[in-house]
Amino acid sequence: MRSVAREALDIAKRIQADAPLRYVPPSAGTRPATQAVLPFALVQNTRGYLERVVHQINGSYEKGWFDACAVMMRRLMETLIIECFEAHGIANKIRDTRTGDFFYLSDLVTHALAEPAWNLGRNTKRALPNLKTVGDQSAHSRRYNAHREDIDKLIPDFRTACQELIYLAKLK
Repeated sequence: MRSVAREALDIAKRIQADAPLRYVPPSAGTRPATQAVLPFALVQNTRGYLERVVHQINGSYEKGWFDACAVMMRRLMETLIIECFEAHGIANKIRDTRTGDFFYLSDLVTHALAEPAWNLGRNTKRALPNLKTVGDQSAHSRRYNAHREDIDKLIPDFRTACQELIYLAKLK
């Protein structure tokens, strides 16, 4: 009788030790099952950090974590705007002269919309402020929670804006 109890205890200990390794995602994250917000092909073979952000955008959407999705969409737009300025050798236009830090997103959007080195398309011009607003609300508003419909409204323009900025940043 004792050997059965001892064996059961040993099995339980092995399961407990193995569980974190088996059920915790890898430190670099995982790929989502879907590409509901942004096709991965848009960023594939660009920069690893862009690829991971797109995985997080799509993964958070498929899990129903819409605030996280909105914040990551905002982050991608911010990153792509900076990439555009850097690719054109004019990153100094979006840096604080005292600290050297990049501007906050509101100023990045303003500068991107006004930059004469490129001519943004109509959808991108409309998308940037809208993406910033929803991303800001999800990141900073205590009483706002994004819903699927909030993200769904942004998806067509978000995809267009991302593709345009990726080309302007000379990543593809």
